[in-house]
Amino acid sequence: MGDPVSYRRMLHLAQYNIARARASLNDPLLRDFVAAITRVNEAAEASPGFVWRLKDENGGSSSYVQAYDDERMLVNLSVWETMEALRAYTYSAPHLQILRRRAEWFEPHRGPSLVLWWIEPGHAPTVAEADERLQHLAANGPDDYAFTFKR
Repeated sequence: MGDPVSYRRMLHLAQYNIARARASLNDPLLRDFVAAITRVNEAAEASPGFVWRLKDENGGSSSYVQAYDDERMLVNLSVWETMEALRAYTYSAPHLQILRRRAEWFEPHRGPSLVLWWIEPGHAPTVAEADERLQHLAANGPDDYAFTFKR
């Protein structure tokens, strides 16, 4: 296979995060969050290095994908060309503005709520695959199979 770093450069980065909303998406408590969803997703799609994101059946936000029995559990699943591209998007406006307000809209989560992993270009990860990676991270900590921004 050659140099692992060179091989990794040929891979894309999948990211999955979950959050349990403090109320349903139609509750006034989440009005500002819901109002920002389209703007944040458009910014992601326009970002250098963006590849793909999970959408609901109408082509909208993955926040409306019911991935768990709990309808207040929201998911976000996307693919990026590099770790640097994802990091640049995550820590810039408008996403950073939403990130800073997450405690207003989402309950504290025990265990990891974000997982990253490398995938082959062209692969669109499923929620089941992403959840399995998140569970692996929770059980084993970060490794080559499931990791975080820190590792």
